[in-house]
Amino acid sequence: MLKKLKNPLIYSRKDILGGEPVFYGTRVPVKTLIDYLKAGDSLDDFLQDFPTVHKKQVFQLLEKTTKVLGRG
Repeated sequence: MLKKLKNPLIYSRKDILGGEPVFYGTRVPVKTLIDYLKAGDSLDDFLQDFPTVHKKQVFQLLEKTTKVLGRG
């Protein structure tokens, strides 16, 4: 079951990619973004290849992750 959030960035459901976390409103796994960045691809490359993900979503995710890690 989805947790109700004011502005969800990611979500996970067993019936969508086996529960892998995806960007909200898409079927694009968050891990795909990480894989792109690890491989040296740019954010623009990722966004071009996955147009259902918006730049704002990625920036918000990175900001929240930074805060969770205590670096922001």
